[in-house]
Amino acid sequence: MSKRIAFQGEPGAYGHQACVEARPDFEPLPCPTFEAAIDAVRTGEADLGMIAVENSTYGRVGDVHTLLPSSGLHIVDEAFVRVHINLLGKPGAQLDQIRTASGHVVILPQCGKFLRSHGIATQVSPDNARAAMDVADGDDMTAGALASEMAAEIYGLNVIARHIEDHDRNTTRFLIMAREPDFNRRGKHGMVTSFVFRVRNIPAALYKAMGGFATNGVNMTKLESYMVGGQFTATQFYAEVEGHPDDRNVKLAMDELDYFTDHIRLMGVFPAAPRRLEKGDT
Repeated sequence: MSKRIAFQGEPGAYGHQACVEARPDFEPLPCPTFEAAIDAVRTGEADLGMIAVENSTYGRVGDVHTLLPSSGLHIVDEAFVRVHINLLGKPGAQLDQIRTASGHVVILPQCGKFLRSHGIATQVSPDNARAAMDVADGDDMTAGALASEMAAEIYGLNVIARHIEDHDRNTTRFLIMAREPDFNRRGKHGMVTSFVFRVRNIPAALYKAMGGFATNGVNMTKLESYMVGGQFTATQFYAEVEGHPDDRNVKLAMDELDYFTDHIRLMGVFPAAPRRLEKGDT
C-alpha cells in the first residue's frame, strides 16, 4: 500500500500540486478542510500532511498557526509552490463573456488587478479546485473559476486567461507535517527550527526573550503573534530560526528564551528549502 499525503481541497488544488511536486512517491489525499487534513495524519489515514501557511502576495493563511500547535503533529519539511493563477471557464466561453470568478478567499486578492480591469466580480469558494468543479458541473457560460491548469485538465475546463496573478513571483509556502519528529537530518541549505512560545507577564519580556538570539548570533526568520482563546491578553508567538537545536548558539538562545517565557513548544526541525535562497520570493 502506497504512502499517502493529505492536503486541503479537491483534486487539482494548489495543495495537490504541492504534494505532486514535493512528494511524488506519495498518493495525494484530498480533504475538505485544514482540520480534516491534520486529522487524517493524526489518525493514521495519511502519513504526511501538506499545509499551506503563507502566500507572498496575500500573507498568512488565516487560522493555520492556531491549528498547528494543538495538532500534535511535527513539521518535518517545507515546500514552496509557484502559484500560477488561471481563469477557467466552460468549453467555448470567451473572456468577454465572464461576469463572475470563484476562488478561495486567499486567491482572490492575488489576481485582483486582472479581475478589476475586466469587470469580473468575485465569489468566495471553499477551494479553488472546488470552484473549478462547480463551473464544470453547471451550465453558466458567464461563470469562471480561479485555479490551476491541473484543475482545468481534471474537470474538463478551458484556460481562458493564463497566469493572471498580480505578481510574477507569487508563491505559497507549505509545511509538511508528520506524527513523529525527525531531529537527525542536516540539510544542504541549513536547518530551520520552529517553535511557539508565550512570554511571562513581566516588563519588556518579549524584548528580553529575543535578546538571546541576537547575542548568540541566531537569525530569526519569522516571528508572528496571534491571540489564544479569544483573549486579548493571551498572546502566543510562532517563530522560526536558522539552525538546529543541537547547535550551541541555538541551544544558548533557547535557554535564554525559556527564562522569559511560561510556555515553549518545539514545532519542528527541518531542512531549509532551496527556495529560501531566492530573494524576493517570500
